[in-house]
Amino acid sequence: MLVSLAIVLPLGVSVAGPVGTASAAFNPSGFDFWVDSDMGPIKSRVFRAADGNTGRVVYALDGMRARDDLNGWEIETDVARALTRWNINVVMPVGGQSSFYADWNAPSTFGPDTGSGEGSTGSAGSSAVGSSAAPTDVAGKRNTYKWETFLTRQLPSALRSELGFSSHRNGVFGLSMGGSAALTLAAYYPQQFSFAGSYSGFLNMSAPGMREALRVAMISAGGFNIDALAPPWGPQWLRMDPFVFAQSLKDHNTRLWVSSGSALPGNGDVNDALGIVQAVPLEALALANTRAFEVRMATIGAGNVHYDYPATGVHNWKNWEDQVNRMIPDLSANIG
Repeated sequence: MLVSLAIVLPLGVSVAGPVGTASAAFNPSGFDFWVDSDMGPIKSRVFRAADGNTGRVVYALDGMRARDDLNGWEIETDVARALTRWNINVVMPVGGQSSFYADWNAPSTFGPDTGSGEGSTGSAGSSAVGSSAAPTDVAGKRNTYKWETFLTRQLPSALRSELGFSSHRNGVFGLSMGGSAALTLAAYYPQQFSFAGSYSGFLNMSAPGMREALRVAMISAGGFNIDALAPPWGPQWLRMDPFVFAQSLKDHNTRLWVSSGSALPGNGDVNDALGIVQAVPLEALALANTRAFEVRMATIGAGNVHYDYPATGVHNWKNWEDQVNRMIPDLSANIG
């Protein structure tokens, strides 16, 4: 891990984002769905199942550089179309840069104020060379992030009352930051989430050095302060660590899809040498975390997880879109 950070951090690359610069790819089949929250109005993008059902729902969580206009899954991939063809309704929350989709202790008062909205530029979840500091008037800085509350109370309630969507036996998946968050939501809200997927997630967050690695990542991705999220090594921090709450996932028999690339570039993974230098160590770090989680689940006798380790794959959207397409049959069989 330390070798990885030694390579990555001088480049100013987030340890929780893929390589490449995104160009927004708005999908007209989706619609904006605004819901009031403790953080103010929050937009989600909703894509309706092809058969019009309201009982099969999945939430798609973004990466650490989540933007405020579109979710990275819409910007970078075509997974919404693939999922809706399988008669699954897709909910893509928008925003939450560096949030880990958690309820924070306090507003983040750390980091420079650009005053210009720089945090909304670049890829959702993508790693650009250099840091981007979000202005102080964004959610999480002008107020306290309350994403867990939003995703488990306010958003499902609005989806149920306005669209008729079921809030039971939903699915949730995410990349990197969103991967660990997906498992967290499934662990503590088993009636809402019967399925969770993590791709290149950080699933051993309390491992030596991980908190400081994530501290640097959050400074890079918007200038957010990890200490406003949760105190070090206390109950709130440990509550976010899949390695720690693994027993709950086993006890609830939550169906899990857990994957990480091998950190070996495959065809089309990266286009230049700099891309390799950035993407390989990031995926190696995620792979180490994911393997540690696998060992933890094995020691407690958990048999509710599908692990997927492609022979090639680095920290980028191509890898994650491939995982969604591989996962869809399993997801479909375990929701609704």
